Amino acid sequence: MRTIFVIVVIAVAAFAGKTALADGSGDPAAVKSEDGKYMDKDGNPTFKVGADGTVDWYTYSGYRRYHSECHVCHGPDGMGSTYAPALKDSLKTMSYADFLGVVASGRKNVTSSQENVMPAFGDNPNVSCYMDDIYVYLRARANDAIGRVRPAKHEDKSDAAKKAEDSCMGNR
Repeated sequence: MRTIFVIVVIAVAAFAGKTALADGSGDPAAVKSEDGKYMDKDGNPTFKVGADGTVDWYTYSGYRRYHSECHVCHGPDGMGSTYAPALKDSLKTMSYADFLGVVASGRKNVTSSQENVMPAFGDNPNVSCYMDDIYVYLRARANDAIGRVRPAKHEDKSDAAKKAEDSCMGNR
């Protein structure tokens, strides 16, 4: 099941045509919702923050997953570190498909002065099962829709989110 998921993620990354960017060239506004998951006008996952600061479940889940897996290298709240870029900034120009591809397959950047390697996380269910959540959280950070703290209020986890998580994690 995980192998199929990785293949699908790589295929989406390779063949996606129109993908929204988190900056002004792609509007992150939620225009559609299915089972608590919000999408922008191009069908990419996005965040929703209520007037009272309540975030959607996936933004909240993305915060939790980011801080359990990604912050070790990329710093708290997507702000970067001395050896990994600030994902808050990367998602201002990185498409959803590119994000999926890098997270699933990794990336190696070599210059004359340094070598940066992002390992592949496509086989790690603690990341691969939550790539949309992490993307949504970082997209919200890139657009300054949420601050550098744990969201205080969030929507409830939908039954669809529970089923998807159980299926991906191999739970019955």
